[in-house]
Amino acid sequence: MSKSPPEYVATFIAGPSSAPLREEAVCRALARSGVAAPTRTHWLDPGVALDVRFPFEPALASSLRAGLHEALEGLAIDVVVQPWASRRKALLVADMDSTMIAQECVDELAELAGLRDHVANITERAMRGEIEFEPALRERVGLLAGLRVDAIDGIIDQRIRPTAGARALVATMRANGAYTALVSGGFTLFADRIGALLGFHETRANKLEVAGGALTGVVAPPILGRAAKRDTLEALRAARGLAREATLAVGDGANDLDMLLEAGLGVAFHAKPKVASAAHARIDHADLTALLFAQGYRRSDFVERPPPCPSPASRERGP
Repeated sequence: MSKSPPEYVATFIAGPSSAPLREEAVCRALARSGVAAPTRTHWLDPGVALDVRFPFEPALASSLRAGLHEALEGLAIDVVVQPWASRRKALLVADMDSTMIAQECVDELAELAGLRDHVANITERAMRGEIEFEPALRERVGLLAGLRVDAIDGIIDQRIRPTAGARALVATMRANGAYTALVSGGFTLFADRIGALLGFHETRANKLEVAGGALTGVVAPPILGRAAKRDTLEALRAARGLAREATLAVGDGANDLDMLLEAGLGVAFHAKPKVASAAHARIDHADLTALLFAQGYRRSDFVERPPPCPSPASRERGP
């Protein structure tokens, strides 16, 4: 007797500019993509997020994702397809710049030096994977020599804004026993405060050398880049005895890609094209609460603030 295929779940999430999500439209998109008979549907947030469960062959999952994205083209609707049994995650590893916050911190620093456009162009090319991350980071930091360190507090207070859904993502996962880590190719001078603001258990980032209260233009080695982000996820997973399927990673740039591919579910969030096309899932329209819906949390399950605890532990670089 042949074995039944495992059960999958497709979670459809409407972006803020979308009309209310309708079950009939979702089922039509699934049918056009090869899923003719969903076994069960369940609203996580009426009109916003809908789960559809169905038996499916794992080998066809990639083609199903591609088919659903094609069927939803032109609509402000995201979809995450994954095995039902392993959807709830016990470890979150998240990028900071343009993911958990809306800004790129190095570009904000560059504005103080009158070099924003030049530095932002290098940042964009690095995040697209057009140039290597580490030399691009050294080049940008070198241009910032002489900036006063005390200016960073003003940048955080006046310019840095958490991405919509960031606090709820961290707080809800923590409230349900998950471990959370902010892992940034940026700098501890930003990441430590932002990690504490968002409620992460720990932060890991690069350290800027400082002398006389000013930046020297040097990043202390080794640089936390693409490989180090992946290594961090692996180390945190191993330390907690977790299976790969129990891990979630989210990021937007090319330096996040190895980390995303190593996670049980790697999500490209409003990401560069190269990253969005390679990751397990992509969120192009919704906010970060989409990662909670993808895990099966209902809107009523969301927690807006993490439980009280000491400030996040900080690791400057490396796993």
